[in-house]
Amino acid sequence: MSSLLVKSHAPTEGSEVLKVTPQSANWKYVGFSVHQLQAGEKFESEEEARELCLVILRGKVDVTAGDHQFTDIGDRLTVFEEKSPYAVYIPENTAFSISANTEAEVALCTAPANSGHSVRLITPDAIPLEVRGEGTNQRYVRAILPESEEADSLLIFEVITPSGNWSSYPPHKHDTDKIPEESSLEETYYYHINPQQGFAFQRVYTDDRSLDETMSVEHGDCVLVPEGYHPVGAPHGYEVYYLNVMAGPQRTWIFKNDPDHEWIVEK
Repeated sequence: MSSLLVKSHAPTEGSEVLKVTPQSANWKYVGFSVHQLQAGEKFESEEEARELCLVILRGKVDVTAGDHQFTDIGDRLTVFEEKSPYAVYIPENTAFSISANTEAEVALCTAPANSGHSVRLITPDAIPLEVRGEGTNQRYVRAILPESEEADSLLIFEVITPSGNWSSYPPHKHDTDKIPEESSLEETYYYHINPQQGFAFQRVYTDDRSLDETMSVEHGDCVLVPEGYHPVGAPHGYEVYYLNVMAGPQRTWIFKNDPDHEWIVEK
């Protein structure tokens, strides 16, 4: 199996079904985990020197972070509903808890921080749907934590790619700290597939092909993108959802298309 492909598993440490740390990914910035909770279950933690954005993928939960309480938040049964998610931004060194009111799935996205921003609730009405591309390159994007919103390192988006379409396409990369031409950002892709028995394809490759891996990605998988171009394809009959988490030395997303495929957007 590819070293870039992280599979989900039965819950360990309570509700955790997937975990990526800077140490396990052999990089510096992005941390990512997924918790699946049954109604009545609770998860508690604190991120030392790391900010956290808690994204409620499905279900309803109560969230406590420091002195803040958010009750019965979450409004989706699946990520494929035509609804934006709820999310909670939590600064570094802030204890938090998640209590499930229904069966729920929650993503914990982390990155280095030292500014002590305020806890805040991010509501669906603050996350508009953006349509990108055309034809079989059309996909639907929701910016959960974009550059325009306050944070130290994190950038978070979710994308739905319709059956038969491509996304993160033309192939692009953001692995070189060369602003304003390109920024350096690590990235994770966490997948849901509809129906769940389906799959998607993701390729991760560099110009010199020192890294060149193509993965068959299933429901609940996570792909690591430490460098290189990283397009995604959705087979006929299956919708593909992924949650993107990015972070790097500077909090800006400037990408470079693969020159071999730039013509696709220039025509």
